[in-house]
Amino acid sequence: MGNRLSKIATRTGDKGTTGLGDGSRVDKDNVRIQAIGEVDELNSNLGVLLAEPLPDDLREELVSIQHDLFDLGGELCIPGYQMIKEEHVERLDALLAKYNATLPALTEFILPAGSRAAAVSHVCRTVCRRAERAIVTLGKVETIHDFPRQYVNRLSDLLFVLARVLNRFAGGSDVLWHHDRKRG
Repeated sequence: MGNRLSKIATRTGDKGTTGLGDGSRVDKDNVRIQAIGEVDELNSNLGVLLAEPLPDDLREELVSIQHDLFDLGGELCIPGYQMIKEEHVERLDALLAKYNATLPALTEFILPAGSRAAAVSHVCRTVCRRAERAIVTLGKVETIHDFPRQYVNRLSDLLFVLARVLNRFAGGSDVLWHHDRKRG
């Protein structure tokens, strides 16, 4: 990879195509490239979340997730290749159980608000859902493994839970939606 990354401006995409990891070229608006781009945007937003004050263990877990997302991008850019496996999904399931155990049960819908870190986690959640939709779309036109879709599905749930955790870490709580408020 060192030689490949030594020159960033290659000009090979000037005509609207980009290279996949297997050496083939596709249009930049190809559904595979859309999915890769959504995963990349999610990873970048996680980088913004990591710029916030966070509990140390959560920071380490998010960095690990960033690495997973880079692997997911690698899997998506090489048709037929697999990097995300069942153990990746299981690790997210364990994190969901860990953090859900610290939270009170939800009785109302919550708004994507509160502390800055919680709000950024909600942004990450919505970008993750968009990445999931792009991966589902890709799976309708090309064969892909199940674990990437499962991984982003679990990750979006985890990011919701983490937003709640981060509000508490900042000394606050959930911001409830008031369905019976006066409008107008």
